[in-house]
Amino acid sequence: MTPFTGGFAPVTDETTAFDLEVTGRIPAELNGRYLRNGPNPLSLDDPTASHLFLGEGMVHGVRLRDGRAEWYRNRWVRSARVAERLGEPPRPGPLHKNWDFAANTHVIGLAGRTFATVEAGPLPYELDYELDTVGTCDFDGGLPGGFAAHTHLDPVSGELHALAYFFGWDHHQHIVIDPKGSVTRIRDIPIADAPMLHDFALTERYVVIYDLPVTFSQAHAEKGVPLPYAWNDAHGARIGLMSRQSGEVRWVEVDPCWVFHTLNAYDDGDEVVVDVVRYPKRFVDARLDLGGLPTLDRWTIDPAAGKVRQTRLDDRPQEFPRMDERRTGRPYRYGYTSAARDLHDVLYPADGELEDLPDQAFDNTLIKHDLARGTQEQRWFGRGAYVGEPAFVASGAAEDDGYVLVLVNNETRGAADLVILSAQDFTGEPVATVHLPARVPLGFHGSWIAD
Repeated sequence: MTPFTGGFAPVTDETTAFDLEVTGRIPAELNGRYLRNGPNPLSLDDPTASHLFLGEGMVHGVRLRDGRAEWYRNRWVRSARVAERLGEPPRPGPLHKNWDFAANTHVIGLAGRTFATVEAGPLPYELDYELDTVGTCDFDGGLPGGFAAHTHLDPVSGELHALAYFFGWDHHQHIVIDPKGSVTRIRDIPIADAPMLHDFALTERYVVIYDLPVTFSQAHAEKGVPLPYAWNDAHGARIGLMSRQSGEVRWVEVDPCWVFHTLNAYDDGDEVVVDVVRYPKRFVDARLDLGGLPTLDRWTIDPAAGKVRQTRLDDRPQEFPRMDERRTGRPYRYGYTSAARDLHDVLYPADGELEDLPDQAFDNTLIKHDLARGTQEQRWFGRGAYVGEPAFVASGAAEDDGYVLVLVNNETRGAADLVILSAQDFTGEPVATVHLPARVPLGFHGSWIAD
């Protein structure tokens, strides 16, 4: 059974539209592109359509300038297979282990360039400004292997950090890229059992590594499971604090769990605080839909004592945490998360119905967390909205002085809206709503890339 139903149902066409209709007023300081990547299989008959993580990447983009929504575009990332299916010549570029994949997880800007990223071994694909595929990229030979889905930018140094992994390695790889787009540091971190590593965290002193019990499974690979990673009780769970200066890693054990995404992390005296969306388990029997509901949790790590304190920040299921990335690796106050019914139906349908949860309105919702007060504001978009990941765009000096951008399905129009909210008036009327000409399926991650 394909997971690409409901909000995840793929679109079948690439669209280009100009001078989009807008309700409200787009803030004049928003000059750039909001881009979002996600899996969009070319055909639901393809084997790639059997797993949510394997569909070919499609990047959606909205260009804002001088208070206008200049264009919307959606483009498949042209791996060799996608280009061939679309009757086009293959794009140039190197491959890692001859593995070519239409990167489907994130899209980021770096050194005036645009990259679609994915984890687990393939290289990123570079896109041009209008989202056409340039080709694979290893940063002028600087990458010895693949790259990563998630990167974290140090807002002070301008360095971009990543952790790469690959099932054929006996290590993870820490990669640092400078603001000009050159790889300046590669460190290999020995790791047993080839575990999956979707995200990590960054503080001023440390790279925070999640070594958790989801590992490559040869047994599932031999059965033909398309993504052969499975929960492994024998692996254990630990968090690594790797010194950004020396590369030395201090490991601390933690209760078994799974983490897709980090909200933020920071140093607090001798301790390290890490805020994550935490699952009790995931990939049980290599299935994405088993393992329990996620919660927003805080780990406070005492490296000297080798202990971790766990605190529940919010017990409602939520995902796609984002914050003001000027505070990456630093103490912060505000975070933003999302919950969509269609995401629930794919990721944890066997673990409880939304109607059974305490907050029945927690359906297609954005949440603003005030971590200093321990409070939340909820913005509900309603059934059928399949609200996506929120992205914060700063406007002023205060941490929440800015805008939250999110793609929301508009059931009435059968198309998507780019909704622009004031972060300081989170539950008030949108500052602006950009009406897109096409539906945007639920996907994964995106970025605001200022011009």
